[in-house]
Amino acid sequence: MSATRPYSPGDRGPEPEAAVADAPAHAATPGSGGRQVRRLSLDGASGVVPLSRDFTREALHAWGWLPAATADRRAAAEDVLLVVSELVTNACLHAEGPDELWLSCDGGRKALRIEVSDRGAGQPAPRTPHRAGRPGGHGMFIVQRLCLDWGVVRTPGETGKTVWAELEAPG
Repeated sequence: MSATRPYSPGDRGPEPEAAVADAPAHAATPGSGGRQVRRLSLDGASGVVPLSRDFTREALHAWGWLPAATADRRAAAEDVLLVVSELVTNACLHAEGPDELWLSCDGGRKALRIEVSDRGAGQPAPRTPHRAGRPGGHGMFIVQRLCLDWGVVRTPGETGKTVWAELEAPG
């Protein structure tokens, strides 16, 4: 158990009030074709990377990705958590911090979409990773390698952007 968390991940009971308030009124079952959406406001929050990972882990439990029955299903869930960490970290490092995290699971497509909005003007892009042993520069390279697709959406006339990524649901 981490010294900074009062509970181990996945053992926190019901979702925090903010997550429940933003969850859909219906909960479609995995594979039913219904779209399930979760939103977490991160504006002004501290510890946003672990907060985002815990929020995502709870959504994965609710959507049937966890607990994982096979190594492939566990790897798919870990990939989702890693991509969330990378996108939120990039918003912290390069865009004045994240505003919101959106997760949506479309049972019909069997894909999970992650969206992180921020107020930054920069354009994320995969870089050739730095030399082994040197930190930094790997985030979007990892996102590109793990995801089915990813991109950036900007609203004309507004500051900021939304970086999104889609991952395949476990089989």
